[in-house]
Amino acid sequence: MESNIVLSKTEKNRVALISFFVAVFLTFFKGVVGFATGSLGIISEALHSAMDVFAAGLTVFSVRLSSKPPDETHNFGHGKIENISALIESLILVATCIWIVWEAIERLTSKEPQVIVNFWSFFVVSFAIIVDFNRAKILSKMAKKHKSQALEADALHFSSDILSSGAVLLGLVLTYFNIHIADTIAALFVSIIILYMSFRLSFRAIDELLDRAPKEIKKKVQEIVNGISDVKYVHDIKIRTSGATTFIDLNIHLDPKISIEEAHIIAHRVENEIKKTYSNCNIHIHQEPNSQHE
Repeated sequence: MESNIVLSKTEKNRVALISFFVAVFLTFFKGVVGFATGSLGIISEALHSAMDVFAAGLTVFSVRLSSKPPDETHNFGHGKIENISALIESLILVATCIWIVWEAIERLTSKEPQVIVNFWSFFVVSFAIIVDFNRAKILSKMAKKHKSQALEADALHFSSDILSSGAVLLGLVLTYFNIHIADTIAALFVSIIILYMSFRLSFRAIDELLDRAPKEIKKKVQEIVNGISDVKYVHDIKIRTSGATTFIDLNIHLDPKISIEEAHIIAHRVENEIKKTYSNCNIHIHQEPNSQHE
């Protein structure tokens, strides 16, 4: 079990680190091509990627820290760091959205920009879309596998990059045919999608930081415990999450005639049954004689 946890931490760190170096490369590549061609769209994409560097670096930092085991000052571990990282990254997405809207307004109110549309213009944006698609797919898979909100935030961030890069690519195509307003409309469309995704992510992060109980898990735990015949009654189920770990507290009522050892065996069975569904969880079970409930 311990070896699996170590492998999980190593895999999360590796994926986050690769994402960081890819973000650095794309920022440099877009910046060079953007300034060389005078494309404001590609320059804005370079700035967007620069924020990706910060976001990816934040993910590397948070994943490493959140993987640290509990200690004397953090008895429940460091998993909340991932939630904080996800919240910060969602705010970065909002900032990116504001930049896109600002850029769209500038283009609507200014004269047609002088842009050199050439092979490198199309190549850098197309290349970025392919890279972002693949790393978003990998990050999303790792986020689900390790229940990492920081990696999920990173995956969402790069998914939004695909949309913004797509808008820039469309703008380049239409600019080639001297249709400039379509680029602005595409940019505004992208900003609405990014706003929706960022607010959704931030609300989730806030919920977990405030220890909001996930209703679906509570209902499932209730069903699992009710299915164990030796448990007469279960109540005060309290659930919270911290990073990839779920903490579950509950009270069970047992036959008052059984011994302490038998009560311990039943509690251990309850714990094992819950862990069949939620493997990465920390469970605390309080046992009471059923007469108290009656």
